[in-house]
Amino acid sequence: MKCPMRLTYSIVGILTAMNLIACSEKATPPNILFIAIDDLRPELGCYGKDYVHSPNLDQLARESYLFRNHYVTVPTCGASRYNLLTSQLPKDGGDLSNMVAAKEISEKFIASDSAPSAKPETFIHALRNNGYYTVGMGKISHHPDGYVYGYNEPRSNQLELPNSWDEMLFDAGKWGTGHNAFFGYADGSNRNGMKKQVKPYESADVDDEGYPDGLTTNLAVNKLKELKQKGQPFFLGVGFFKPHLPFTAPQKYWDLYEEEKIPMALFAAIPENSSKASLQASGELNQYLLGEEKAGLDSAVSDTYARKLRHGYLAAVSYVDAQVGKLMDELEKQGLAENTIVVVWGDHGWHLGDQLTWGKHTVFDVALQSVLMIKRPGQGGGNIEQVVSTTDIYPTLMELAGVKMDYEVDGESMKPLMDQPQEATWRNTAYSYFKNGISLRTPRYRMTKYFRKQAPEIELYDHQEDPYETKNISAEKPKVVEKLMPLLERGDTGIYRN
Repeated sequence: MKCPMRLTYSIVGILTAMNLIACSEKATPPNILFIAIDDLRPELGCYGKDYVHSPNLDQLARESYLFRNHYVTVPTCGASRYNLLTSQLPKDGGDLSNMVAAKEISEKFIASDSAPSAKPETFIHALRNNGYYTVGMGKISHHPDGYVYGYNEPRSNQLELPNSWDEMLFDAGKWGTGHNAFFGYADGSNRNGMKKQVKPYESADVDDEGYPDGLTTNLAVNKLKELKQKGQPFFLGVGFFKPHLPFTAPQKYWDLYEEEKIPMALFAAIPENSSKASLQASGELNQYLLGEEKAGLDSAVSDTYARKLRHGYLAAVSYVDAQVGKLMDELEKQGLAENTIVVVWGDHGWHLGDQLTWGKHTVFDVALQSVLMIKRPGQGGGNIEQVVSTTDIYPTLMELAGVKMDYEVDGESMKPLMDQPQEATWRNTAYSYFKNGISLRTPRYRMTKYFRKQAPEIELYDHQEDPYETKNISAEKPKVVEKLMPLLERGDTGIYRN
C-alpha cells in the first residue's frame, strides 16, 4: 500500500514543480529594447533597397516581424512621437506641433503640483507602473535628451516625460547639450551655434564616437550590463539622431557608396492634378545656408547635388545601422536576447527629391511610410503586409508585456497579426494628418481630404497602378472616392475645426 502513496506524492510533487515553473515564467515579463531612429524611411536592404548597406538592420529584420506597410500619424518628429507614446490620434492643431508632449505632458504635470494622473502619460509610464525599470537615452520624445529647453539655452531640469523614466540619460560629449549634439558636426560645432552657416552634410575621418550616436551606443551598451544585474524587467529606449539633417557620418560609411551609382528619386515633379499646397518648399534643408543649391517646388536641384544629398542620407543610415548592430551584439553577450522584445521604429519618412521635395511635412506616402520591426523572443518572425499605424504600437507592447489597460487608446494590438497574419481580422487602414489634410491609407489607395482654399480638395492615388504617386485620379474615379469617403471620415477627429 505504500508504493501507490509514494507514487501519489511523486505525481503531486511533479505537478507542483510544473506549476512553480509556469508561475515563474509568467512572473518574468519580457524586457523591451525600443530603438527610435529619426527620419528613417524604409530605405534598407530588408525593404528591397539592395543598394543600401544595412547589414545589421537587415539581420534583425530576418529575426523579426517586419511591417512592410507601416505609416506614421503625423510627418513631423515631436507629434509623431507623441502619437507613438500615447496612442492618441491628433484632435486639434496643437497635436501636430513638435512641442505637443511638452505642453500636454510636461507643463500639465508641473501645473498639477507633481501629482500623476490616473491614466499613464505614456506607454512607458504604464510599464513603469507595472514593475518595469525604465531608462531613456537620446531622442525618444521630441527633445533630443528628454529635457525641455530652447535650441540655444542651457539644458533645463524639466523632463519632457516626467513620470515615464527611472533614468533619462544622454552623453552630449564635445557638443555640451542635446540640442547642440542633435545638429552637431565632428569639430564640436553645431548648426545653431554657427547661425546656420553650415552645409547639410559632412563626412569626417573620425570613429563612431566622433558623432553623437556613437556616444549614445556606448551609453546603451554599458546600461545593458547594469540592467542585467538588476533582476527586474526593463524598458530601454534608445533614440538615434541620424539620418536626420545634417547628414553627418564618419567617412568609412560614406565610403560604402559610389556616389554616381546612387539611384535618384523615381518621381521628381509635382503630381499631375495636385497642388504646390500639398507639398512643401524644403525649408528644413534650406536652413543649411552653405548648401550648394536651394531646393524648391519650381525646379529640381541638379543631379550632382541630389546625389550628394542622397549619399549623405545613406551614409547616415549605414552609420546608425552599425550602432544597432553593437546593441544587438551586447544583448546577446549579456544573455538578454532570449527574453527581450526588440522594436525598431522610424518616426516618419522623408522626401529625398521625391515630388520635388526634400524633407517630411507632407501626407504623401514617402513622408508617412517608415520602418517598423518587432522581434519577439522565441518567435521566428516574418513579413506583415497589412497596413498598420504607429498608433498601434502602444497596445501591441502592452499585450506582449502582459500589461492590462483599463483605459482607452486609439490603436489596436498587432499581436494577432504576428500570431496569425493570414487569418487575423484587421482593419487594414492608417490615418495621417498634416498640411490641413486628413489622409487615409488602404492596401491599394491613398486618399487625402484637404481643408483649405486651394484646389483640389480631394487627392486619390492608386498604389497598384501608380506606386510613386505621380497622378491624382480623384476626378477620374468618383466611385472610388465615394466608397472610401466614409472610411476617411472615421478618422476625422475634428482636428481642423477644433
